[in-house]
Amino acid sequence: MKNQYNKTITACFIGYIVQAIVNNFVPLLFLTFHSSYGISLSKITLLVTFNFGVQLLVDLLSIGFIDRIGYRVSMVLAHFFAAAGLAALTVLPEVLPDPFVGILLSVMIYAVGGGLLEVLLSPVVEACPSGNKEAAMSMLHAFYCWGHVGVVLISTLFFQICGTSSWKILALFWALIPLANMFVFTKVPIATLTPEGESGMSLGELFSNRLFWVLVLMMVCSGASEQAVSQWASVFAEMGLGISKTLGDLAGPMAFAILMGTSRAFYGKFGERLNLDRFMAGSSILCIASYLTIVFVPVPAVSLIACAICGLSVGIMWPGTFSKASASLPAGGTAMFALLALGGDLGCSGGSTLVGMISGAMDDNLKAGILFAVIFPILLLAGIRLCNRWNKEQK
Repeated sequence: MKNQYNKTITACFIGYIVQAIVNNFVPLLFLTFHSSYGISLSKITLLVTFNFGVQLLVDLLSIGFIDRIGYRVSMVLAHFFAAAGLAALTVLPEVLPDPFVGILLSVMIYAVGGGLLEVLLSPVVEACPSGNKEAAMSMLHAFYCWGHVGVVLISTLFFQICGTSSWKILALFWALIPLANMFVFTKVPIATLTPEGESGMSLGELFSNRLFWVLVLMMVCSGASEQAVSQWASVFAEMGLGISKTLGDLAGPMAFAILMGTSRAFYGKFGERLNLDRFMAGSSILCIASYLTIVFVPVPAVSLIACAICGLSVGIMWPGTFSKASASLPAGGTAMFALLALGGDLGCSGGSTLVGMISGAMDDNLKAGILFAVIFPILLLAGIRLCNRWNKEQK
């Protein structure tokens, strides 16, 4: 039966590719929407905020219904919404009086799927019987990075060959992936985090547990440490290499994503021989060093390299915190994973925003914003040590 769960884990890996499609495909079409539908860029940039806002709301609401309807139904619904939203992009902007409303509705539909996937994928993998759950969790999150790289590369190649005017064909192609994986999840075995007849920790029990709040802080810092630099990586690529924005988007964020995925895949492959706490602590220190290099080394090309190294350093933070939470609070259940996902998403949105706000207050000095953001890996490092100390006290 354990071998059958390998199919479940593989389907979850594909699920994170779906999550990467949901988050990274539409931003590649911003200029196309601007020229095709006459939508202002200020309105178009709201799509990213709206996407993550809906996902945050789903993270929060999912606590009340996922355990009631079950993981299988929830996972099928997640893939259905993701596929439906991507397909709706090709129809709703054409049939509604305001194309922007059509795009916004499409984003809302697939964001529901993305939010559900964010909550579901980690606990489903955690529940599967496997030899090294930490390694499986790290490999799971590596597939988001590979998905991100794949979406950008395949989409860029498609646009070069077929032109951006054929974007609807590509949208339908991407919609096929969640559609196919939806049918896979109707058949693969799915285990639960808690034994039959038992329930996970209630919200009151979680909120009264001091260790839970340390883990939430670690998730916020994980997301913030990642996005504080990755969202600005293209800027450093343009500055460091003197290239166009299009090439900068490829060189900066893709280098960050590739090395972040490499870090997760490395732990996924060799995790049985590595100590998770030491790996996370070392990664936090490397993250701090990369931040300081970006800020204090006055060589743009070196700043770009430091951005890529930052991707390597943050790779283990998110999946590692999930693994520590599962080990520290084994009865946490779906509610714990949903709230941790909510914390991570808040960190992702808040980290980049904070860097932008501090930079703006300092006369658009981006390095000043990144210097302030060094607090996130420092707090994460402190959280790791505090979590270990409290775990030892409990034992």
